Amino acid sequence: MEKTILIVEGMSCEHCVRAVTNAVGALDGVGAVDVDLAAKTVTVTRDAAKAAIDDIKFAIEEEGYEVVGA
Repeated sequence: MEKTILIVEGMSCEHCVRAVTNAVGALDGVGAVDVDLAAKTVTVTRDAAKAAIDDIKFAIEEEGYEVVGA
C-alpha cells in the first residue's frame, strides 16, 4: 500500500468530507481516505496496482470538487 496526497479545491464542511471519503473509499484497492479541510488535501492509502490515481481524481471530481495537484 502506498500513500498518495491530492490537493483538492472546493471542500468546506463535513458533508464534503463524507462525500469524498465515500466516493474514494468505494474504489477497489483503496485502504483508507483522510480528508484535511484546512490543508485542502485528500490522503489516500491505496494498492497502486488496483487503484489508479486517475480513477481517484475522477471520483473526487464526480462529487463536484476540483483536484488541482498531487
